[in-house]
Amino acid sequence: MLYELFLRYVETFTFLNVFKYITFRTGLAFFTSLMIALLIGGPFIRLFSNKQIFDPIREDGPTDHIIKKIGTPTMGGVIILIALIVSVLFWADLTNIYILFCLYIVSSFGLLGAYDDYMKIKKSSSSGISSKFKIIMQIFLALIGLIALTYFVQYEELKSLYFPFFKNLIINLGWFFIPFSIFVIVGSSNAVNLTDGLDGLATVPVILVAGCFAFISYVTGNIVFSEYLQILYIEGTGEISIFCGAIIGACLGFLWFNAPPAKIFMGDTGSLSLGGSLGAVGIITKHEIVLAITGGLFVLEALSVMVQVISFKMTGKRIFKMAPIHHHFEKKGWPESTVVIRFWIISIILAMIGLATLKLR
Repeated sequence: MLYELFLRYVETFTFLNVFKYITFRTGLAFFTSLMIALLIGGPFIRLFSNKQIFDPIREDGPTDHIIKKIGTPTMGGVIILIALIVSVLFWADLTNIYILFCLYIVSSFGLLGAYDDYMKIKKSSSSGISSKFKIIMQIFLALIGLIALTYFVQYEELKSLYFPFFKNLIINLGWFFIPFSIFVIVGSSNAVNLTDGLDGLATVPVILVAGCFAFISYVTGNIVFSEYLQILYIEGTGEISIFCGAIIGACLGFLWFNAPPAKIFMGDTGSLSLGGSLGAVGIITKHEIVLAITGGLFVLEALSVMVQVISFKMTGKRIFKMAPIHHHFEKKGWPESTVVIRFWIISIILAMIGLATLKLR
């Protein structure tokens, strides 16, 4: 909106040329989403508290966890989504197909998450809509977006899988691109959702991954930098830096209220939408494997649940005291703050490894 408006007057006011620079607009997107989240966070917390929109806590969780979390408002993802979407609408090029794809994924998955949160509140249960229905809807929403993306984006590289460390190792997925991309988006969405179990635990890793991909999308969309780093150049992907900048700002603003002890939880409204959008960014930039590295904490959390379920069904025994794995360490007696900060440290290390892959080719 504002971006297109300012471009109209570039010839009259030459100083407006600065809005042509992606880095400048990424900074604006960051600060805009940050300020919106900070400004609307308090009113939304009071509104949700008055309406008793509280998060139903798992009864099988650690006792200390249950006591601390009862009565905390949920659906804080609404704060993130408003800040993120408004910021992107202000500063991104809305004719860019990649921006439209990301906006579709974050909005549709956010609505699905909001419906899940609503059902949890309505039933006063930690289980909202059925897992089967949720997965089917995620697959359907991702499929619609990917069909539109492949229709409007006509370049063969989109359907290829690129490997870090090996610059010449490329697999043409062909028709398998659609199911693979669905797996990335849905898997990323659910992995972030599983990680969002402690105050600030998912928020900071999302910020770190978004920060990495703000840089990756910028260099991927810049012909000079992409050639220097020997990575695939994709025209138009630089605009995704603005989307990632808005994610960082919105999540930082939300973290102000979500920091221990949290005044509000993001709920599925936030976790499903943020995870899905990170998956979408990974697909657009053709760095799906780097996404799995930088978001390794999310992968670990998801794998811990899968291993726990498989082990229990096959042997009747549980490998962890509780899954996802952050609850395992809580059950072992780790204070919540210790679990969160140590997991943040792991995320920082993985983010650095992910960025290092850009040069190690």
